[in-house]
Amino acid sequence: MREIKREERNENLIENLLKVWENSVRETHKFLSNEEILKIKKYVPQALSGISHLIIDTDQNDNPIAFMGIEEQKLEMLFIVAEYRGKGIGKKMLLYGIENYKVNNLAVNENNSQAKGFYEHMKFKVYQRNELDDQGNPYPVLYMRLK
Repeated sequence: MREIKREERNENLIENLLKVWENSVRETHKFLSNEEILKIKKYVPQALSGISHLIIDTDQNDNPIAFMGIEEQKLEMLFIVAEYRGKGIGKKMLLYGIENYKVNNLAVNENNSQAKGFYEHMKFKVYQRNELDDQGNPYPVLYMRLK
């Protein structure tokens, strides 16, 4: 696991992380249509390039399998390739974020019950709920804080 500085975020890395993102979203965000996923996907490279702290994890061949983005003390993104889910990578990454960047809050789609359950297991608790996501779509968002 390593942090990728902004100046190291080249087109090849962004493209590989975009594949991780899409694989993960298609596995965990079943409430989104293909069209919605493709629409959101257009904005992911910009988010990856601009996030303050981008931490990736790779397989034995140095291919990205997971990444998280942190802004101040907020976990903005955490995505793991489907075949690597359930192997402790998310826990390892989140703990790294908590220990090294003081992560203490996040937002998660309410319909992503696996992620919500994972964050609750990691001692995050819902403190607010919005009916719409940040883009105004009808996907409720839960805001969570570390207990």
